[in-house]
Amino acid sequence: MKLLSVWAVSALAAQAAGAAISHKLNGFSIREHPDPAKRALLQKYVTWDDKSLFINGERLMLFSGEIHPYRLPVASLYIDIFQKVKALGFNCVSFYIDWALLEGKPGHYRADGIFDLDKFFDAASEAGIYLLARPGPYINAEVSGGGFPGWLQRVNGTLRTRSPAYLEATDNYMSHAAATVAKAQITNGGPIILYQPENEYSGACCGDTDFPDGEYMQYVENQARNAGIVVPLMSNDASPQGLDAPGSGAGAVDIYGHDSYPLGFDCANPYTWPSGGLPTNFWTLHEEQSPSTPYSLVEFQGGAFDPWGGSGFLACSELLNYQFERVFYKNNFSFRAAFLNLYMIFGGTNWGNLGHPGGYTSYDYGSAIAESRNITRQKYSELKLIGNFQKVSPAYLTTTPGNLSTTRYTTSSDIAVTPLLGNSSSDTSFYVVRHNDYTSQSSTDYKLKVSTSAGQVTIPQLGGSLTLGNRDSKIHVVDYDVAGTNILYSSGEVFTWKSFNDEKVLVLYGDVGEHHEFAVSGASKATVVEGSSSGITSKKVGKAIVVGWDVSATRHIVQIGDLKVLLLDRYSAYNYWVPEAPSSGTKPGYSSEATTASSIIVNAGYLVRTAYLSGSELHLTADFNATTSIEVFGAPSKAKTLVINGKKAQTKTDKNGIWSTSVSYTAPKVELPTLKNLKWKYIDTLPEIQNSYDDSAWVKADHVYTNNSVNPLKTPTSLYSSDYGFHTGYLLYRGSFTSTGKESSFFVHFQGGTAFGGSVWVNETYVGSWAGNSISEDYNATYTLPTLKSGKNYVLTVVIDNMGLDEDWTVGSEEMKDPRGILNYTLSGRDADAITWKLTGNLGGEDYSDLIRGPLNEGGLYAERQGFHQPSPPSQSWKSSSPWTGLSAPGIRFYSASFDLDLPKGYDIPLSFNFKNSTSPPPDYRVQLYVNGYQYGKYVNNIGPQTAYPVPEGILNYQGTNWLALSLWAQGDDGAKLDDLELTGEHPILTALSSIESVDQPKWTKRAGAY
Repeated sequence: MKLLSVWAVSALAAQAAGAAISHKLNGFSIREHPDPAKRALLQKYVTWDDKSLFINGERLMLFSGEIHPYRLPVASLYIDIFQKVKALGFNCVSFYIDWALLEGKPGHYRADGIFDLDKFFDAASEAGIYLLARPGPYINAEVSGGGFPGWLQRVNGTLRTRSPAYLEATDNYMSHAAATVAKAQITNGGPIILYQPENEYSGACCGDTDFPDGEYMQYVENQARNAGIVVPLMSNDASPQGLDAPGSGAGAVDIYGHDSYPLGFDCANPYTWPSGGLPTNFWTLHEEQSPSTPYSLVEFQGGAFDPWGGSGFLACSELLNYQFERVFYKNNFSFRAAFLNLYMIFGGTNWGNLGHPGGYTSYDYGSAIAESRNITRQKYSELKLIGNFQKVSPAYLTTTPGNLSTTRYTTSSDIAVTPLLGNSSSDTSFYVVRHNDYTSQSSTDYKLKVSTSAGQVTIPQLGGSLTLGNRDSKIHVVDYDVAGTNILYSSGEVFTWKSFNDEKVLVLYGDVGEHHEFAVSGASKATVVEGSSSGITSKKVGKAIVVGWDVSATRHIVQIGDLKVLLLDRYSAYNYWVPEAPSSGTKPGYSSEATTASSIIVNAGYLVRTAYLSGSELHLTADFNATTSIEVFGAPSKAKTLVINGKKAQTKTDKNGIWSTSVSYTAPKVELPTLKNLKWKYIDTLPEIQNSYDDSAWVKADHVYTNNSVNPLKTPTSLYSSDYGFHTGYLLYRGSFTSTGKESSFFVHFQGGTAFGGSVWVNETYVGSWAGNSISEDYNATYTLPTLKSGKNYVLTVVIDNMGLDEDWTVGSEEMKDPRGILNYTLSGRDADAITWKLTGNLGGEDYSDLIRGPLNEGGLYAERQGFHQPSPPSQSWKSSSPWTGLSAPGIRFYSASFDLDLPKGYDIPLSFNFKNSTSPPPDYRVQLYVNGYQYGKYVNNIGPQTAYPVPEGILNYQGTNWLALSLWAQGDDGAKLDDLELTGEHPILTALSSIESVDQPKWTKRAGAY
């Protein structure tokens, strides 16, 4: 039986067990969530106390990263991301569901194909990753409308309140989305352990808004419970205000959590850390607001978004780099964070118009896993050190956070220490050390004063000092348990430890040039069994052996009884991995202390994904970016041979029992087409300006009212696109009038969101454009008209680039309802009603044509309405020319070409389309990039900053034919052309990934009703 079938059966049982009580809220019949006692019978897998969650009875810290499945629409790549998260030492992923992609038409919920969430759940289960589900209905997430579908602009009621119209609008989506999540709960054998109702329900504006509204939150929670959700409910306050914490009344959640983005989003100054940005009062607030639940940071900064005209995500990655991780994440540990979710761990792509107008196509976010799915060396690796440490340090969760001090624990007032104290003199304690001025770029020497089971100790005991480098933080451990061996203390940081057949291995690391010291209780001798003894000293002190070491780039191994201690420099530690070898089967499952202790340690360079034992064969799946030496520590006693990516390896075993081998890497020959040499065809995709154009099939803009409750009309009829069902991509308007011969100008106020653009024609005559900038979401201008003839009919054509709908988490401000389209206009000398308007957007609007690629993927250009962006368009009769030739006058052309790829299998080769512009100032033009029918790039030449557009395998056919389409919109008087566009590949990765399945790419067929 498939796992999903098990989920479905169990979900029905959950719903049956949850007796419900009907009552009314604002006239709507709702039900209270299932009786808590009955819930407990089903929900016995996830429990909690004030310190942490328990999964199946095991106390766990949940170290999590945010991933949005809709930003990587290739299901066969989900496992790649999950395995990379698992390799960090993480055990959880948080994910949003985007309502706008699943209910493009009211009452019509579609979650199949690339939107099938079950495939995401399956991949999480395969990787052994738990999930926090966050379906909204509002999600923010830098997506169009904050996840709200555009048709909510017509809801005559305040969003995210008890407005009956709004609540009714959410019911269909929430019943389906929550039911899908319910099937995949841990209670049904799935990976989902937590559920978040709403999102950042934390602020309001506009005094008449009832906020916070516990009854509204209760309604949202009831929607989830009624759909079968039984796992605990978690909140994410935008800041630690204590809203909806347990015991706060209606709408209270089971586990309170909050968000924090302490460095903000100033990627333009990546080396500047503002003073006062490091949180220091989070533990105090937690004890005040929700002392009965584990301290939870549901969104903590993992990167930053970047706006149009911004600095680019490389700068964001530098702002939130490995130093940020060391200082800020370890600071969170000082609050005994039991749930820590980093937003984002993998950002992905705002393909197909799904992004909001505050950001561009890339959603790389400066994350530890790049948009191309490559792991970022320092940032990813530093996070791996932290993640694996918490994984083997369960005592952390039962400590008591102490007060920060600059005098009690160190000899330097420039050093701040926050202790996490064990509950007795022999219990493990952790000392989180950082600069008192957390922005400091100085190097500071200090000694550490701690209480141990052997009494008070000042470290180091054998001479010298400890050193804290610039923008660094360390966690020093005291009375740290390694499978029964007591590490009395260690100033060198713990990466991991394991208990193997007849020995234990502890891995410590520090920076080259630092001096560190550790002590082992009950031992009398330390022997260097690998590496020179130079820089290593040892001495018996009391009942412990104390070892001092000067960190160098050479590995040392010190033997103390049955304990081997690996002493590494930080950058060498980056190459070490701790794959979980399951007791049976090939999948790692969900980590437990027993499994963690029995898994292996591998020194193997770029990435180790999984390890498992099959008979006498120890299997590794791993990726390599160079010829790599491999070492295995703790090979199971049953293992006799090593198999790497399905191939047997020749191994050697040294005197310390370490297996060694190597994997040879040869860069494959990668042949990519020169796009300029393709056989390009084009058509004019703005036939609407031709005098002979027939717009009889267009939608009449004849609504004399708007249901947009916050934006009253300034025009005789509504010209808001969402009033007519058009919510995405380019919008086109045609305004017809009969001239008196005296009209000399046309004033228009249009709105498309930040970085939008617009152009205006009267008949075939171009009259002007707004090329856009990085800050304006609307614009008004008066355009001079050519001399018009009295009695002649004219048409004003207005093209607007809709950059997505606004998001806004503040209840009552209703920015999501900021309309797209024409807000106002004046034809000089005429009344407004002299013009009769029609409009169009994507073909069918809410009855969108392309059910495969979803409701947002295409806009209103003629070529899009016809479906010519899809593979194999009817281009035989089109003219031959390329976008390098372009247009000599304002207008919009649509280009199409195909190319074949035959890339070597067994390699992960990320590809990107790269635009180049050498002209200054940059010409005003816009491009949409379509790959096999999927819109994978919105390039605005005069604004930027994005020029490279990664497209994943699965959208691109790596062994087959691909169709590339471009719309080129020239907004300047001289027209526009591309300087260059290249398809480039990153360094090939020899990968364990199995073949990637291409998503559905339906070819062009003639569309019924296309105009």
